[in-house]
Amino acid sequence: MLSSTICCFLLGCKTTKTDETGIGQANAQLEANNAAPQPSETPTTPDNANAETAQAILKKFDFGSGEVQPGYQQITPATIYTKERGYGIISKSPVQAINREGADALRSDFVTSQAPFYFAVDLPEGNYEVTVLLGDLQGISNTTVKAESRRLMLEEVQTPSGKVESHTFTVNVRTPRIGAEESIRLKPRENVYLNWDDKLTLEFNNSRPCVAAIEIREVNDVISMYLAGNSTVVDQEFEPWAAWGQMIPRFFKPGVVVTNYAESGESLKAFVGEKRLAKILSVIKPNDYLFIEFAHNDQKPGSSHVEPFTTYKDMLKHYISEARKRGAIPVLVTSMHRRNFDEQGKIINTLGDYPEAVRQTAKEEQVALVDLNAMSKEFYEAMGPEKSKKAFVHYPAGTFPGQDTELEDNTHFSTYGAYQLARGIVEGIKKNNLKLADYLRDDVKPFDPANPDPVEKWQLPQSPDVTAVKPDGS
Repeated sequence: MLSSTICCFLLGCKTTKTDETGIGQANAQLEANNAAPQPSETPTTPDNANAETAQAILKKFDFGSGEVQPGYQQITPATIYTKERGYGIISKSPVQAINREGADALRSDFVTSQAPFYFAVDLPEGNYEVTVLLGDLQGISNTTVKAESRRLMLEEVQTPSGKVESHTFTVNVRTPRIGAEESIRLKPRENVYLNWDDKLTLEFNNSRPCVAAIEIREVNDVISMYLAGNSTVVDQEFEPWAAWGQMIPRFFKPGVVVTNYAESGESLKAFVGEKRLAKILSVIKPNDYLFIEFAHNDQKPGSSHVEPFTTYKDMLKHYISEARKRGAIPVLVTSMHRRNFDEQGKIINTLGDYPEAVRQTAKEEQVALVDLNAMSKEFYEAMGPEKSKKAFVHYPAGTFPGQDTELEDNTHFSTYGAYQLARGIVEGIKKNNLKLADYLRDDVKPFDPANPDPVEKWQLPQSPDVTAVKPDGS
């Protein structure tokens, strides 16, 4: 595994209206002075646009070596994160500041790198809206933004020469603490994860990331989409592993924040025993959502085993009941198939009766159902036995640093596979007419699992930290 130093810092994000005294004011100045092209319109929440103007900005950062916008902290390549400072850059590669000496302090300079770099800021638990200015007044830029443990926030922001754009997104910063006395029982490996480090972490990636400014504000009027699940849902910390829960933030406008408490190796029982469900129930509020997806580990022999049509359904109903007691909206998700083909190129069901038990429970409890199991069958069979390896972690030895053996995993996903399954979840949200659908980004297209994105044309830049160690669960 590569060094986990990067995994101890940085930022997160959400999309909303900018404050008139910060980036929003700079937009007005640009229009008045015609000093530079007007940035693209920042999305606002459908129902709460007015409420957001009342939110106090917590942190404002001006990136670059030029003149500093009043009220902002300057960030240059020398502004390295330290605990004493409480914010700063973290990078294994050189970071460069470029100053175009324009009239607008926020847009005329920026920080860039030829490799991914991070920015970290200490923040308490909560939901935060992050607005980033991306672009170069004299060159093109191409930026992907991930938050915390590789949560995809902005997939690919391409700006032409002379254009600096404002983009906003929402991210959750969390702690394992449950009140003053209790805490989630984290597994030892989780102690180095960005999700649990009392910071907000942003990763800037792609061919030429150009970061001119960042504003961060706390928001309390958002809908939280809580995720309870296993390694097929979790924010996978290290490449090349990925899961749908860390891809789905990319599909939402401001007003919705994805809060992913899934963890590798979890079952319905273990999720309760480790107090992960208790943590969700301590913070979930009316009109929030709880998405529940378990089966891979529940079917295995041992203390976590539950029978599909009895104890498994009972546990699902417990989750549903506890969410409803708090005014939240439970959603059941059938687990996706493993990659296991018969001689005719059809998927073999290795999950037994568990997906059907979920369908029955959804009907009995009148709960929305996202049938990812059915969608995954169509998805894998459309790709076929060989090509479908691209959706999973299949890589020859030597593909990644420190990888001495072939990776051949038919349960856990590549970023491509995780992204397609996230599109399936989005399609299920729309099919069920959930309020969450009102907050989907304008570029979200319908998903047909029998016609996924062409894998040859799909790409997502790799994050720096890699491991050849397979996640728990199978």
